[in-house]
Amino acid sequence: MAQEVRGVVSLEKGKPVSVETIVVPDPGPGEAVVQVQACGVCHTDLHYREGGINDEFPFLLGHEAAGIVESVGEGVTEVAPGDFVILNWRAVCGQCRACLKGKPWYCFNTHNATQKMTLTSGQELSPALGIGAFVEKTLVAAGQCTKVNPAATPQVAGLLGCGVMAGIGAAINTGGIGRGDSIAVIGCGGVGDAAIAGAQLAGASTIIAVDRDDRKLEWAKGFGATHTINASAGDPVEAIKELTGGFGADVVVDAVGRPETWKQAFLARDLAGTVVLVGVPTPDMIAPELPLIEYFGRGGALKSSWYGDCLPSRDFPMLVDLHLQGRLPLEKFVSEEIGLEDIESAFDKMHKGDVLRSVVVL
Repeated sequence: MAQEVRGVVSLEKGKPVSVETIVVPDPGPGEAVVQVQACGVCHTDLHYREGGINDEFPFLLGHEAAGIVESVGEGVTEVAPGDFVILNWRAVCGQCRACLKGKPWYCFNTHNATQKMTLTSGQELSPALGIGAFVEKTLVAAGQCTKVNPAATPQVAGLLGCGVMAGIGAAINTGGIGRGDSIAVIGCGGVGDAAIAGAQLAGASTIIAVDRDDRKLEWAKGFGATHTINASAGDPVEAIKELTGGFGADVVVDAVGRPETWKQAFLARDLAGTVVLVGVPTPDMIAPELPLIEYFGRGGALKSSWYGDCLPSRDFPMLVDLHLQGRLPLEKFVSEEIGLEDIESAFDKMHKGDVLRSVVVL
């Protein structure tokens, strides 16, 4: 029997969100209903509200979440009622060309629930990233549920559902950072700090945080940054080179996603080094012009990182275990705990850079 719950909806482009009554159907084949316990407020949710993703309004926002499986549909074997899960937007299909090549972290055919959640009027909702988790209960594809150790609190576990995983994965999975390597991270918000935490986990010896905000640079030290550079005080490329013997870093992560920061990342890497773009650019941004010989002469790799190139079934349980061992300080990402009614205020704080993550607790 369908349930009615409270959830945060973006009804119109650019307009404030509202708390609405959401109708959640019983799970069908391959689906699960999850009682959401906590959900982080991510920039992607704001992009949805602003029409920066698509125009399929109204949107049920929220996607960076953890909770308890309440019920499952026919044929579901991955999870069962009572399981503590992190929701993910990469439910791998197992059949696409990436999966068949043994690279499911690139799955090109991820899937969502078939049924739609609606408003009480019957109007169908578009769930953010196929999840929609600023809501008391949500309907997802069972493959979007990754079971993890329930000893972790939902406030921190849910952060792996998007931003923290994107950053850690950008450094480790995409960038291939390793023991003794040097890394520079441009942009020290939640994703950038997660890349710093990932680099520390992997044993990087030199971890350089770059930002224009001294407050954020101080936060970055708490995640493992060994050096900080305020980009407003001088040329960050030259500063990175000074800290790496004049050569540049082995890996540079652009967690901002602007042409100017990408160019800085390109110029600040060592020969045969790697640039990782994990900050999301807007569609109107154009890559900066550089002489083609620069690309050839520097060698190495220029990569973009999708969801930290993660495989949720592999990475989420491992990272939760590292957190429980005291080796991954996920709790430091939680700046505040809020309610469903506080989303607009959280968007404002996020835009101003006052928080790493506001987390909705239900």
